[in-house]
Amino acid sequence: MNNHYQLIANELKIKYDQVKNSLDLLNSGATVPFISRYRKEATGSLDEVMITQIRDLYQKWVELDKRRAAIIDSITEQGKMTPQLQTQLEASTTLSQLEDIYLPYRPKRKTRATVAIDKGLEPLAKLIFKQQFIDLKKAAQSYINQSKEVNNVEEALQGARDIIAEWISEDIKVRSTLREKFVRNSTIYSRVIKGKEDAGSKFEIYFKSEEPLWKAPSHRVLAMLRGEEEGFLKITIKPQDELALNLIRKFTVKGNNSCSQQVLLAGEDSYKRLLQPQMETEMRRFYKEKADKEAIRVFGTNLRQLLMSAPLGQKTTLAIDPGFRTGCKVVVLDRQGQLLNHDTIFPHPPHNEYQKSSDLLKKWVHQYQVEAIAIGNGTAGRETENFVRMIPFNHPVTIVMVDESGASIYSASETARKEFPNLDLTVRGAISIGRRLMDPLAELVKIDPKSLGVGQYQHDVNQTWLQNSLQEVVESCVNNVGVEINSSSTELLSYVSGIGPNLANNIIEYRNENGPFQSRDDFHKIPRFGPKTFEQAAGFLRIHGAENPLDYSAVHPESYEVVEAMASHLNSSVQELMAQETLQKQIKIEQFVTDKVGIPTLKDIMKELAKPGRDPREAFEQFEFDPNINSIQDLVIGMVLPGIVTNITNFGCFVDVGVHQDGLVHVSQMANRYISDPNDVVKLRDQVMVKVVDVDLDRKRISLSMKDLS
Repeated sequence: MNNHYQLIANELKIKYDQVKNSLDLLNSGATVPFISRYRKEATGSLDEVMITQIRDLYQKWVELDKRRAAIIDSITEQGKMTPQLQTQLEASTTLSQLEDIYLPYRPKRKTRATVAIDKGLEPLAKLIFKQQFIDLKKAAQSYINQSKEVNNVEEALQGARDIIAEWISEDIKVRSTLREKFVRNSTIYSRVIKGKEDAGSKFEIYFKSEEPLWKAPSHRVLAMLRGEEEGFLKITIKPQDELALNLIRKFTVKGNNSCSQQVLLAGEDSYKRLLQPQMETEMRRFYKEKADKEAIRVFGTNLRQLLMSAPLGQKTTLAIDPGFRTGCKVVVLDRQGQLLNHDTIFPHPPHNEYQKSSDLLKKWVHQYQVEAIAIGNGTAGRETENFVRMIPFNHPVTIVMVDESGASIYSASETARKEFPNLDLTVRGAISIGRRLMDPLAELVKIDPKSLGVGQYQHDVNQTWLQNSLQEVVESCVNNVGVEINSSSTELLSYVSGIGPNLANNIIEYRNENGPFQSRDDFHKIPRFGPKTFEQAAGFLRIHGAENPLDYSAVHPESYEVVEAMASHLNSSVQELMAQETLQKQIKIEQFVTDKVGIPTLKDIMKELAKPGRDPREAFEQFEFDPNINSIQDLVIGMVLPGIVTNITNFGCFVDVGVHQDGLVHVSQMANRYISDPNDVVKLRDQVMVKVVDVDLDRKRISLSMKDLS
């Protein structure tokens, strides 16, 4: 156990105590957001990323130890355990090392080697493998028997070679060295399956491709494997065969005689029939996992940026889910996102009720004192935006195009049905569009992240890994921003540290029965909201307008005494201390250090006193598409247009320029320098200027550039 802690510390280049304390807290039930925010003294101010890495590395060691124990039990039960073997197993630090050691002892199905052994040819194999000068033909003849299991010399030699081939394939040094050769020198070959050229045209660039596997980007690996899965491509992974064969010869051929020749033949057979397929399977698994992790990392980065998008804030909002034939669904939401009214307008063909639609919007904007209009960016989105911008409202109104990805998923969900059981799906969708403008995080947590359109091959990667990663990203974002307990949904509350869906329901039920929470002390009255949950959750839950102003801050209740001591030291109240910067500047935090509260926590407290309950998200910025560009047909090569970054991948970013089809800015077109990670240049929802480089109307593909915009 302690050795694992040190190994993790060495790998992450941190202190042993940081690893131990982090794992102790995790094992006690503390969450990653809680530890990183409120236990900085114990962890040495490790952030969420590092604490998560500690947890995951430790879990890998736990799983390795479980497998080690199972292997030891298996070999021991066979009566084949030796002190040397035990030492080898105990010293193994990777799963591949363990499995290589175990391979000769693993229960086998019937193989060519086991058949040969059953025929009594193992002694001949051992004799040949020594590679001494012997009369090989005479030695083999002695194994020809009356039962006709071995009919002639060649059958005897073939059986011996089969046994030797299996020995070579199970040799630890051969396997480890060949594995290294595969990792470093393999080429991934992709070929189209004959007759599938037309049906698999989307994989055309992989019909005849090859590249060093270690250099192949994750998105290309996943694309090739998808093509193979769908039956259009044949994928092969291997180094140059001659290099691999030379390696095996080096380890196995010890002389230059007839026995050595048999070992040479057995080695070639071992590589082609056993080792090459086994190593290819390992490489597929290894690089698939690597590609999965990279794709999941990219998805997680995009999701975090999307969830942390700038909120418009609490504004009375009119939201429109656009449409042509079926009309545009219109809703009005109050500043808390509650529905005030809804209707359908038909400003576009084939109805063309322009004036009637305009009159309704003008009426509602005036009647409800609407401050913002949110318009979904799907079908008829740009046409609806242009229509709305032409209406002369009686006061200034912010008009925003909103990415509606996933709105239809939400509108048909159980969550939406519970919220609005008597409303049509499209009306629910319009409500979601309006709410995600007001507060993207609060609304998007209701939708499966995989439906938000910011992933890369998300359906091809390990779904358990993906789900766990996205869950952690959402939890991190929710706790980073904080949650207003008196107005938040069950979905948002369920992501708060230490709460979860069941307790979130309890909170909502208590709130509905007893009215708004007045203080954090009220949390103790919630059923099943015990001391441990209070410790984990209280700091992330806010109460706007509470009597104690600290209840609306990120200061944890366990630190209230510290703030009260600061106020008392200055002969002021907590309210006065939080309201007056001059008082805060008089605080010398070193005077308030205790056994439990150190400098890191005191610095966090001072930040909160300065800006209680501050929102870490950036301020909202207005954006408008080019009003003259509404469809892909309007695009002309060389045009420079404003756009919004909608997705980021390893090969570039996608930008919405308002034509219902996002364009790709290839990584080579993002800057006048080498770019290793597109996130170094742009973030999701960034407002950018791009130049149209190419337009393929048939395939609806748009190529854009962020270089040389003049």
